[in-house]
Amino acid sequence: MTDTSIPQPTAGQLLRSPTMLLAFGFGSGLAPKAPGTFGTLMALPFWWFLQFLPPAQYLAVVVVTALVGCYLCGAASRALGVHDHGGIVWDEMVGYWLTMFMAPAGWGWALYGLVLFRLFDIAKPQPIGWVDRRVHGGVGIMLDDILAAGYAALILQLTAAWIG
Repeated sequence: MTDTSIPQPTAGQLLRSPTMLLAFGFGSGLAPKAPGTFGTLMALPFWWFLQFLPPAQYLAVVVVTALVGCYLCGAASRALGVHDHGGIVWDEMVGYWLTMFMAPAGWGWALYGLVLFRLFDIAKPQPIGWVDRRVHGGVGIMLDDILAAGYAALILQLTAAWIG
């Protein structure tokens, strides 16, 4: 159920504002249910191309998109007057890309990484929950997803090594 008291931008507003368009994951954050999952799904085609980069370049892209994300998420949050509006999904996209850093190739691993990332992002085990509640602005919006990605990447890499 969508909370009608939280402002929801229209598709037209997103198209007029590059900041909102990116923060809302090219419109995927407008999904009426599970916008974070739809934002993570939007990250998949980008990951497909990223996975072919050398590790240093892949990581550089993730660092740059995370830094840009601090601005995008903060600006979108201020424009909407809501901290970490559910439709802001740039953080989920970057979180997924970080989860998949150095992941084994294949769609099975891509799906496994997606599920792991979403589980940690939704469950928010400590210190993710603490960061989510106490760190505000664009940095806070990005940081809880970066931490969730760290947990997800660790489990993914341990699973890959175990299956190895």
